[in-house]
Amino acid sequence: MKKIAILGSTGSIGRQTLDVAREQKDIEVTALCARKSVDLIEAQIREFRPKTAVMWDEEAAKDLRIRVKDMDVRVLAGMDGILEVASMEGYDYFVTAIMGMVGVRPTVAAIESGKKIALANKETLVTAGHIIMPLAASKGVPILPVDSEHSAIFQSLNGENGNKIAKIWLTASGGPFRGKKAEELENVTAQDALRHPTWAMGPKITIDSSTLVNKGLEVIEAKWLFDVDPSQIQVLVHPQSVIHSMVEYEDGAIIAELGLPDMRLPIQYALYYPERRPMGGEKMDFYKLGRMTFEKPDMETFPALKLAYEAIGKGGNLPTVFNAADELAVQAFLSGKVRYPEITEMILYSMEKCRFIDNPTIDEVFETEKEVQELLAGWKA
Repeated sequence: MKKIAILGSTGSIGRQTLDVAREQKDIEVTALCARKSVDLIEAQIREFRPKTAVMWDEEAAKDLRIRVKDMDVRVLAGMDGILEVASMEGYDYFVTAIMGMVGVRPTVAAIESGKKIALANKETLVTAGHIIMPLAASKGVPILPVDSEHSAIFQSLNGENGNKIAKIWLTASGGPFRGKKAEELENVTAQDALRHPTWAMGPKITIDSSTLVNKGLEVIEAKWLFDVDPSQIQVLVHPQSVIHSMVEYEDGAIIAELGLPDMRLPIQYALYYPERRPMGGEKMDFYKLGRMTFEKPDMETFPALKLAYEAIGKGGNLPTVFNAADELAVQAFLSGKVRYPEITEMILYSMEKCRFIDNPTIDEVFETEKEVQELLAGWKA
């Protein structure tokens, strides 16, 4: 029986992790953590019966305690509650499926307590990869990628110990605006940007996919996960989203992982690695697929990807600046406060204006986030 705790159980990845638990029937859910979706986490608690639940929002925690008072479950609140779950004994896998930098400190705590990390929280490695990866190595803790692209790379590396990577091909769907030019993006709406052609994701990741910010974050994450130079990571637009990523070796051989766009597959692979288990649902039919196409990313129309390469190239706290500025810019765009092109403009402005720290501590990572928030508080295009 595998025992897991999920940070971000009411989000897209968290819900699909519970789908895997529901289908496999040998996963015990010991703890669930969410922001404020009380209705959904109550339903999850009643189905999976964890011993602990955490709400980031204190009022939501109070509401949940009342709702589940008939059950044997402790309800905690805030970062203290999340850190308690991250550090507590009694489970094996910590699934970090929450959005944002709130995932950094709990991941550190879980690693320090010896948990295996099923990582879906990009911000953890984007902002603190220089701390997380050495810590995990020192504790003998595996970091198992859940993102479809990084899972594909991880799978393509299996059995190739000692063989040098020449290049990682990180595939991208291209998002809803693939083929558009900058002038065509001036007046797009949030509704336009949320129409992703292949993946069903939350609004933040969907907007990030449309700007190629998400692919930039994945480039930074891949650098840390697979210990490669950013120059070895090449983005390839693949609209069909069948090849999830590829590894090219020194001899020119390329190994890829293919499959339908279904996040349950990389989640299940992370939780059961190295075992592959049967999984329900539709499977790949190459006769129906017909063809696969590939394109170079347009970094003139979508300059955020270029900025991500600049951020990881310089390193230090610049990836944190990139990430923090994007979080604020996407929030502002979704609420109608800024135009779509301003998302990238706000990232560039922050990267130019923020104080650079060469080797930031965890505290300095969060200080950088605060500095970006202050810098963009009075943003005017």
